[in-house]
Amino acid sequence: MQATRERVLDALTDGPVTGPELAERLDVSRAAVWKHVEALREEGFDIASEDDGYSLVAFPEFGGVAVEYGLDAPFEVTYHDSVPSTNARARDLAQEGAEDVVVLVDEQTGGRGRLDREWSSPSGGVWLSALTRPDIPATHAPAYTLAAAVAVARAAREAGVDAGIKWPNDVVVSGTDAAGEPTERKLAGILTEMEGEADRVSWAVVGMGINANVDTDDLPSEANPVTLAGEVGPVDRRVFTQRVLEEFDDLRSDLDSVVPAWREYATTLGKRVRVETPGDEVVGDAVDIEFPGALVVDTGAERVTVTAGDCDHLRPVGE
Repeated sequence: MQATRERVLDALTDGPVTGPELAERLDVSRAAVWKHVEALREEGFDIASEDDGYSLVAFPEFGGVAVEYGLDAPFEVTYHDSVPSTNARARDLAQEGAEDVVVLVDEQTGGRGRLDREWSSPSGGVWLSALTRPDIPATHAPAYTLAAAVAVARAAREAGVDAGIKWPNDVVVSGTDAAGEPTERKLAGILTEMEGEADRVSWAVVGMGINANVDTDDLPSEANPVTLAGEVGPVDRRVFTQRVLEEFDDLRSDLDSVVPAWREYATTLGKRVRVETPGDEVVGDAVDIEFPGALVVDTGAERVTVTAGDCDHLRPVGE
């Protein structure tokens, strides 16, 4: 956000303030003040203009400027009503040299998850991709997936949803199905893509797809979805998105903290699991997670460290 426009918003939040007062405070012309106010109105900010001056009545429900204002993280937020894929758009920006940019949309029309699976992204969700240029080796990039999952889980818990993390990249809500059997419903998924050499990441794009204010009927039933709105009612997407980005920023700045934080919310640890890897299948008890994101499985005969794969939670032996 432009620094002057942010100062305008600060003044309007504390308003009312007249145009001349605002122009003098910001050392700009009255015409410039009017242009900033009109630009903010076009972004959806409800700004009243009365005899005693301008004042901010309400924030827009969503949008780039709305999320950026008050965001305690150094991201520029670009907003679109609809794009095929936020990750694809962020990759394009990476090729243009951008850094610390978040692509945020109301709807994705061609979203993809891991293994190029279709990801349904209807209007009302929080669909975003954060473009970063971390000074880390490529082998550490999976920690960014863990960091994003922790960020989403923490924001969801602040909103009142008891979210956990299923390895490797799902944020879930545990419960029981109609038959009283334990189940995990998917709230969010993470997809991290990167480019670089073995010893250095050129850029990383961390995509987060979060079922916020959407109806489960609009999501594929095979994903066993859950939404924030379905659990606690509609959430303030602006505030929720800010909290996700702030938590993610804190974690990416301290990668050593990511694995301990992930363990705190893990639903996979302690479970009997089946992990399908590209060339094998590993079945056993999930006993730990190792930096930067590998799952340790005790098969009974040995401990196997799995760096990537599809993980299913199984019933304990004997049930």
